[in-house]
Amino acid sequence: MKKLLLIALGLVSLGLGALGVVVPGLPTTPFLLLASWCFYRSSQRLQDWLLKSWLGTYIRGYHSRGGMTIAQKASACGIMMTMVLLSIFVFIPKGSVAGIIVPIAGATGVLVVIFAVPDAKKED
Repeated sequence: MKKLLLIALGLVSLGLGALGVVVPGLPTTPFLLLASWCFYRSSQRLQDWLLKSWLGTYIRGYHSRGGMTIAQKASACGIMMTMVLLSIFVFIPKGSVAGIIVPIAGATGVLVVIFAVPDAKKED
């Protein structure tokens, strides 16, 4: 049962990661890393397929550098904040609950990228 749940979570994460390649504001690498983690613990075949696919370049780059570069972090935070502000001022009706949840989620995402995601190793 645990194996099936991990595969299902991995496939959902894989789909969101693939969608993040083309949807601004939707992150790619975190979802692909989660998919890789799920597949690593549930299906070696899916793990191998993911790492060999075109999406595997995101995971291999993250692993080879040991994290995200400062430029990547700045870009991710900038895109997140742009999408949060656009959502608040254009798409979310004034006074709705989403008007409270979206900025909190956006701030959490930025803080996670800044403080929890490791910085890439400096190349000599």
